[in-house]
Amino acid sequence: MPEAPFAPRAQRPPRAGAPLAPLAAVVTHAHGPSGLLPSLAPLLAEWLPRQRWFAGKGRPVTGFTLVSATELLPCPAGGATPGLLHLLVRAEQHGAGPGEPSADCYQILLGVRATLPPRLAPGLIGRPSGGPLHGYTVYEALCDPRLAAVLLERLRMPGRLGPLLFVREPATAIGPVLTPRLVTAEQSNSSVVYGETYILKVFRRVSPGENPDLELPLALTRTGCTRVPSPAAWFETAPAADGTAPYTLGVLQPYLAGSTDGWQLALEALAQRAGFTAAAHALGRATAEVHLAMADALPTAVLRRAQIEQLAAAMAKRLEAAAAAVPALLPYRAGLRTAFDDLAVLGRGGRTWAAQRIHGDLHLGQVLRTGADGPWSLIDFEGEPSRPLAERRRPQPTVRDIAGILRSFDYAAAVGRCRAEEDQGAGSRGTEEGPAVAAGHGGDRAADWSAGWAQRTREAYCAGYAEASGADPRDEPELLRAYETDKAVYEVLYEARHRPDWLSVPMSAIRRLAAADQPLEH
Repeated sequence: MPEAPFAPRAQRPPRAGAPLAPLAAVVTHAHGPSGLLPSLAPLLAEWLPRQRWFAGKGRPVTGFTLVSATELLPCPAGGATPGLLHLLVRAEQHGAGPGEPSADCYQILLGVRATLPPRLAPGLIGRPSGGPLHGYTVYEALCDPRLAAVLLERLRMPGRLGPLLFVREPATAIGPVLTPRLVTAEQSNSSVVYGETYILKVFRRVSPGENPDLELPLALTRTGCTRVPSPAAWFETAPAADGTAPYTLGVLQPYLAGSTDGWQLALEALAQRAGFTAAAHALGRATAEVHLAMADALPTAVLRRAQIEQLAAAMAKRLEAAAAAVPALLPYRAGLRTAFDDLAVLGRGGRTWAAQRIHGDLHLGQVLRTGADGPWSLIDFEGEPSRPLAERRRPQPTVRDIAGILRSFDYAAAVGRCRAEEDQGAGSRGTEEGPAVAAGHGGDRAADWSAGWAQRTREAYCAGYAEASGADPRDEPELLRAYETDKAVYEVLYEARHRPDWLSVPMSAIRRLAAADQPLEH
């Protein structure tokens, strides 16, 4: 796709309140239509870093490149009704290393109004000075139900609009009247629910190539797997003349109304001091079914000595980087390193492992259950958005997904324990011995119970996986320990940076894994 670098230049702004000049569907000249990018750049430089999905936090934006601009809904004279502008913008930043510039491409949907109603104030981006939007207010379009409805309408009536291609599955009929609402929970992308029927995930940080969150559900649907909601429609960039692979921009899937994610279900069980083994066993079966379907639908591979040594070396490198950033890891570094060294030794001894496409970021927040005893579904196959797309699409051992769920059980148990201790402290508040009881024997009892809950749940999950797949992950203790250790190290770094109060959760696993205990026994 053509690109237009941002370079400020003098220009005569249109008078306030004038209708928008027609915007080219694809930007083909230096600064976009009438200096669009220079007028937006100061606003985006301030707004983008504040977004949850912005990947370059902590590094200043040094410039922008406009990849494309598409007018999805024209803004009439005076701004009596809103306009909708679709942008792909490359944000340029200096990389983590000296002299290593980086630029990530972001999808931005701009609402355009003469004045912004109070109900839309949270989505405010600003008022451009100069350019074709001078005198207007621009804002996050997905906050506006009227504009969010435009996206659904485009997907209902597929076709091409400039550089954008809207695609609908032939057997899918999308109703015309579905009220949109923006999902406000923190996400690495943005999601809009339409009625109780569909959910649209809009990818924010995009790159060339098919996003796994479209690729994998489509492939699984075609195998007859019912554990994953089937894509109903999607939009992407049209094929480029220079051969650049299309960017996947958004996927519309059925909304599983009445479902609850596994994280919430686990916390509810912990609050009631109830077991979770039956649910975990069923989830293990569901995970195995999805893995088997992916192995049938997509290419598989075998990891041999070179790949296994490379995998172990990458894990060790991440450990060293995390230990340098989080001093709490330093006393356990040698013990943790043995998990990766043992894996490399097995590779040098001729051990091999099967690899295939996997979920890539599986945890209890990525699984949904409909009803108390209903089926489990897996969602959000994008993988870790911070990792390069080529890496996320690479075949990997299924144990990586399994380790993610096992770590998630530990997280749930730790949160449940903390809540139980808080409740004990609150119940004894006002007495001289209350806080000591909450932090002493009462806290020990809560810790013992939650630890037992986590162990039983982990074992049930692995047993369910083994029943459905014929392969028990506990029979590969070195591989499972390596992946669980790698995940725990990642968690320590994440919590130290974003949620220091949670650091004790992965550190408890770090202590266990550094002592060379095997993750599970059976």
